[in-house]
Amino acid sequence: MPDLRFQVTGAAPVPYASAPSLALQLRIENTPQEEIRSVALACQIRIETTRRHYSEAEQQRLSDLFGEPPRWGQTLRSMLWAQASATVPPFCESTVIDLPVACTFDLTVATAKYLNGLKDGCVPLTFLFSGSIFYADAEGALQVSQIPWSSEAAYALPVAVWKRMMDAYYPNTAWLCLRRDVAERLDRYRTARGLATWEQALESILP
Repeated sequence: MPDLRFQVTGAAPVPYASAPSLALQLRIENTPQEEIRSVALACQIRIETTRRHYSEAEQQRLSDLFGEPPRWGQTLRSMLWAQASATVPPFCESTVIDLPVACTFDLTVATAKYLNGLKDGCVPLTFLFSGSIFYADAEGALQVSQIPWSSEAAYALPVAVWKRMMDAYYPNTAWLCLRRDVAERLDRYRTARGLATWEQALESILP
């Protein structure tokens, strides 16, 4: 029966996708060495917030999520970042695939607010794998087994990679979500004053 081992070896922005996406390079090794016909792979990706140091500037930017720093011993918790899936093509001993992860820059989403609040360093991630393995037995017959829930991998995602991806999709831009009635009031304010853009309307209000 296959015994798959997983290792995340790198990450890079996906160019020209319809939405911001990262490609996480995933190495899969099989022991013993049956012929793997395919793997229907599912992965839960979690941010391990307690496994890194935060500068004073980062603590200030993240206070909206975790409160004041003296309380972080109670408020810092692992956060679900994404659910990813991939179909792994045939291999025997090992293979490397790209695991696509869709990302959001909506700062009302806790994980986006967290990632945007980091200045540098790395984001500690845990990958929890599941899914089905389709393989050939000694006689060549097709068999199916499940990836055990204990299958995990860890990876330190450079903050610079996430920022580079967002800069590619939203250069010098951030998303702001407003209640519909507030957006309508702001639009009326902008129109009444002959302002061309939302930025000009907000700049005229801000000190």
